[in-house]
Amino acid sequence: MNIAYSPCPNDTFVFHAWAHGLIPGAPTLDVTYADIDITNNWAAKSKGPEIMKISYAALPWVLEDYKLLSCGGALGRGCGPLVLTNGGESEAASLAGKRVAVPSERSTAYLLFRLWAAQNVPGGVGEIVVMPFHEIMPAVRDGHIDAGLVIHEARFTYPSYGLTMLTDLGSWWESDTGLPIPLGAIIAKRELDTDTITEWIRASVDYAWTHPEESKSYIMMHAQELSSDVAQAHIDLYVNEFTANLGDEGYAAIEALLGRAAEEGLVPSFDLSLLR
Repeated sequence: MNIAYSPCPNDTFVFHAWAHGLIPGAPTLDVTYADIDITNNWAAKSKGPEIMKISYAALPWVLEDYKLLSCGGALGRGCGPLVLTNGGESEAASLAGKRVAVPSERSTAYLLFRLWAAQNVPGGVGEIVVMPFHEIMPAVRDGHIDAGLVIHEARFTYPSYGLTMLTDLGSWWESDTGLPIPLGAIIAKRELDTDTITEWIRASVDYAWTHPEESKSYIMMHAQELSSDVAQAHIDLYVNEFTANLGDEGYAAIEALLGRAAEEGLVPSFDLSLLR
């Protein structure tokens, strides 16, 4: 069975057991490691692997062909994207008309940023520049960009670039809605037995939690030069009860994010019932 997920520690932690043949009855996985902006594009064209990790923000484009699975993804609290500057700006209004770098225009981070900016930046920001997320902090530091929207391990490493956090979009979202933040979704092609696939993924999550030491070498092999401490902090932040089961609160968060985004014209209108 073909699957694509990122090399980030939370994904390699979650899928380690299945990828290494440790889930009884589960088929062998052919794994492609790809950043989420790549898988978002594959899913939208219906040409990707049978199972994929994509951004929740990309779901409106893919739900006719792919089903959202209730486990394996990243959704939680205290794990939202950050807006960073090089220290010259301290108020949201200072971003009016400015150039802001983002890692993708089909990402939860981008939707949160646009929804936040609509409330907090009079007149709106200026140019949105899409660039690989690992290039954003150096670009802000060096003054090529006025502000940057960062994700993943940048939450832990931005001070080393001398940057300042203008806002934590996760904190804003949680304060505004009372809901967790939908980040990365696991989807599977609708013609497959998605209930059984969900069971295999949940078994892989349970195995990871029960045998945390077994996945460490696999995680660090793909951790993109992160230290073991940062990799573990990444896992602790993004792998939680919502990874095992979205539940009513998780689905409510997804519906709130995509419903608001559709109202703002940031994503296409779609049938919310396709989410479940």
